[in-house]
Amino acid sequence: MTRCATISRTTSETDVLVTIDLDGTGAVDVSTGVGFFDHMLSAFGRHGLFDLTVRVKGDTWVDDHHTVEDTGIVLGQAIREALGDKSGIRRFADVAIPMDESLVMAAVDISGRGELFWDVPIEAQKVGTFDCELGHEFFAGLARDAGVTLHVRELCGRNAHHLLEASFKAAGRALRLACEPDPRVVGVPSTKGSL
Repeated sequence: MTRCATISRTTSETDVLVTIDLDGTGAVDVSTGVGFFDHMLSAFGRHGLFDLTVRVKGDTWVDDHHTVEDTGIVLGQAIREALGDKSGIRRFADVAIPMDESLVMAAVDISGRGELFWDVPIEAQKVGTFDCELGHEFFAGLARDAGVTLHVRELCGRNAHHLLEASFKAAGRALRLACEPDPRVVGVPSTKGSL
């Protein structure tokens, strides 16, 4: 069974196209108009082993907020569609990813109830021209629209670039593990019978 999806969304602020293959090799082709965000999405896809194509035209002359948030929304929708009825998946996963002095934990429950719990305090306001608070905005949209409970927590760290990159890598790896088929799971992994 192919677990792929292509989702597009056009508003007056952004035009977003995302294609994802949950069972890929980490081949990533990203162009959002926001250089640091491209770097983060590439880390997410590579370490999640998702084949990921992202194309965004956004109102970056205003700022990067709409581009980043709307990409999270559309990527979340694509993940949800690619998962199908969620039969046979592991459902839960957690990882801790170090990046130099930084250590970030991500934990995922593909619950059908999308919510983000973000505890990554970053002292710097920007990495280059990228607003650090947009990390939260991206993952909030992704978690909500993918229908996953996502915890991202800083265990230690100082460097804003490292903290954000470790967050994207950790979330990608945890999602990869939670989405993977588990040969011991029969049907949907829930006592309710649906997710």
